Amino acid sequence: MTITDKNCVVGIEYEVREAGTTNVVDSNRGGQPLEFIMGAGHIIPGLEKALVGMNKDDKGDILVKANEAYGDYNSEAIQSLPIGQFEGIELREGLTLYGQGENGETIQVTVKSFDDKSVIIDYNHPLAGKDLMFSVEVLSVREATPDEIATGQVGGGHCHSGSCGCGH
Repeated sequence: MTITDKNCVVGIEYEVREAGTTNVVDSNRGGQPLEFIMGAGHIIPGLEKALVGMNKDDKGDILVKANEAYGDYNSEAIQSLPIGQFEGIELREGLTLYGQGENGETIQVTVKSFDDKSVIIDYNHPLAGKDLMFSVEVLSVREATPDEIATGQVGGGHCHSGSCGCGH
């Protein structure tokens, strides 16, 4: 079966590097395949587009430009907060912290710098503004079930923890 842009469940093994470097920033090689439904917004747009037309057992290197990965770096996504908001946290530059956004969604921030009064945090994704090189192998391709299409989740069920937005 060939990967289509919608309602297709795909399983891949991947390794991703910042383009032009040998530094691996993420990989699932030797682990569980990454399974997702095409067209459901589960993976970055540039990778999803490049997978269309591939088949099971296909391998390839896919360059994804920053604007189709985690977006361009936004220099306005920097904020200074009082250090008191970080009580009990052992701060260090580059530390990744997770919080809740205005709508209850999980947000990720990076500590840029800090002093005894304030902490400068960056709301940009750590890979924002970076072109990425994916080495992928398509391990499985199948049509999504009606349940999977309805829920947008592989397996079609709920996660039972609430992380899928099901309210459990």
